[in-house]
Amino acid sequence: MATTDRHTTTLALAHALSAAERGLAVIPLSRSKLPALRSPHHGDPHPTALCHGECGRPGHGVYDASTDPRRIRELFAAAPWASGYGIACGLPPHHLIGIDLDTKTGTDASAGLRELALRHLFTIPGTVVVITPSGGRHIWLAGPPDVVIPNSAGRLAPGIDIRGAGGYLVGPGSRTEHGVYSTVPGTAHLPPAPCPPALLRLLTPSRRAHRHTPPHSAPSPGTHPSPDPTPHQQGQGLVQFVLAAHEGQRNTRLFWAACRAYENGIGETLSPHLIDAAVCVGLTEREARSTIASAARLTGHA
Repeated sequence: MATTDRHTTTLALAHALSAAERGLAVIPLSRSKLPALRSPHHGDPHPTALCHGECGRPGHGVYDASTDPRRIRELFAAAPWASGYGIACGLPPHHLIGIDLDTKTGTDASAGLRELALRHLFTIPGTVVVITPSGGRHIWLAGPPDVVIPNSAGRLAPGIDIRGAGGYLVGPGSRTEHGVYSTVPGTAHLPPAPCPPALLRLLTPSRRAHRHTPPHSAPSPGTHPSPDPTPHQQGQGLVQFVLAAHEGQRNTRLFWAACRAYENGIGETLSPHLIDAAVCVGLTEREARSTIASAARLTGHA
């Protein structure tokens, strides 16, 4: 088992205790970013696969996470090779959600998040942001207590992983095989900001499952069903949406309208009209074309 110098472990413990003071439950991690303590059921002839710490012994990963300073010291004492700490997500009081923007996939995850924000009309508030050794980012957000956010990898967009209930984030100050995790200057002492509602809906599969259009029910006697909008009517509504944009909304509205157009199969037809509308409200033609191209890429029509 790899050894770690006492100074590194002491520093990791100090960072972990500091995080616990902020209400963040922590566990010791090894240089590989995995929980430092092996499962106590490893090698058991009849392992208790579903044990989440009920046996009373440490080594259950994120289920060992605690904000109790004495318990944290005990965990680190049992793992003198620990070089970092993990922060459990989904637990009170913050119900932490981690947005992991990876750089190792060869994609620009930050750009992917910006496109999602434009498409779904949300902004990431000021919050804790952690820089990973590879140059990625961990964005900390607070979730509501009554919503369980699952872990996922690349579901929202390539390179964007989500750390939710049952997951953990590597805490700032941790030293790993590839370097040290650190906070972006000016964000270290911020509380995790509330997750924007539009982003929260994307992170909750059960909510997304109900976004489909319900089947038409039979009309009541004496009534006539409303006809679905024609592509022309639908397109005119999107154009008007762009034309109603104020300064500061123009690019966001254009991107959203273009995404809707491509999703409904009228993107190519409507693009010239969306460009004209964007130019009318103050964007340059080049800016408008670039935004629409981004919408086409995001919706798989590039």
